[in-house]
Amino acid sequence: MSRVALGDVAVEHKEFCKGNKSEYPVVGLEHLIPGEITLSAWDNNSNNSFTKMFRKGNVLFGRRRAYLKKAVVAPFDGICSGDITVIEAKPERILPELLPFIIHNDALFDYAVGRSAGSLSPRVKWEHLKDYEFELPDMEKQKELAEVLWAIDDAMEAYKKLISATDELLKSQFVEVFGEEKVSKCKWPLSRMEDVFEITSSKRILKSEWRTEGQIPFLRVRDMVQLANREPLTNEFFVTEDFYERQTDADGKTKPGDIMVSATSTIGKTYIIKPGERFYFKDADVLRFRKKKEINSIFFTYGMNMPTVREQIDAGLGATTVSHLLISKACLIQQPMPPMELQEWFATLYEQTNKSKFELEQTLFELTATYKRILSENLS
Repeated sequence: MSRVALGDVAVEHKEFCKGNKSEYPVVGLEHLIPGEITLSAWDNNSNNSFTKMFRKGNVLFGRRRAYLKKAVVAPFDGICSGDITVIEAKPERILPELLPFIIHNDALFDYAVGRSAGSLSPRVKWEHLKDYEFELPDMEKQKELAEVLWAIDDAMEAYKKLISATDELLKSQFVEVFGEEKVSKCKWPLSRMEDVFEITSSKRILKSEWRTEGQIPFLRVRDMVQLANREPLTNEFFVTEDFYERQTDADGKTKPGDIMVSATSTIGKTYIIKPGERFYFKDADVLRFRKKKEINSIFFTYGMNMPTVREQIDAGLGATTVSHLLISKACLIQQPMPPMELQEWFATLYEQTNKSKFELEQTLFELTATYKRILSENLS
């Protein structure tokens, strides 16, 4: 094993299309998905100003905003954006099948971020990228690593597809039973949300009352999104026990079964408060929906992002620079109300599907950890 620079084993592929571009697929930065090593999207429209060529097997590295971690293997010859650096292996120095994993290492992305220039849209040049150093094993070991890493990548892609298929199955079942028509065509009775929920926010809290540690998490929209996505809560702020206890129920205390809804930025994200959880939340940015009549919470929260309800939310946001879902607007949204037995049927299906999805996600997490460990231990 020896320590080498990227420029020792790879070169920037510099080639430009001088003929008819219509025969080549076109790849822009938007087609590179962060964290993905396989290219899955491109355009076939030659009506663009791109002229930079790439060849099958080259690595397409997104040099603009390198912190997004965009780098893929080209599955064919094509044309790409000038904000993509095309990297070609020196086959006598490195196995071409291994080069994508050298590029896709977190250590290289961190290096690229540190060498990027520009404030609004930082870019890194090949002249800097080629100086990145890493450990390179002998050719036999390179073959072993490439086989293992590509096998892991194939497995991760398979699990991602299964997770996506699970989501689509649940959505199709919801649509089949409850429909996704506009409210005017909905086949179920409608209720205004103000008739089903008491919709409130918290008492205004001064920034001076935010704390960087404590027992009661203070939720802002970014924290709401984490909870809604079933991610670990990493909130930065808290309120004191005394502050929390001084608030009345109408001023921000949460109860099990309350549904928290993000009301600005990422609007419509939902989280159902569980027994034992206590939160205080930012006034106006997060709304609290407390049931006044029977409705299944899972049915309601899933339906919040289906077209029947989503179109009403979007229509009520107005055209301001920073959109807010106001309480007054939320109260007027009409919610389809199918029979409770159907709501509960969907809730059971949702929980069963989520259990399967969680198991798939855990396996994918473990595969990803193994993948990164192999990169770190052998190619950093």
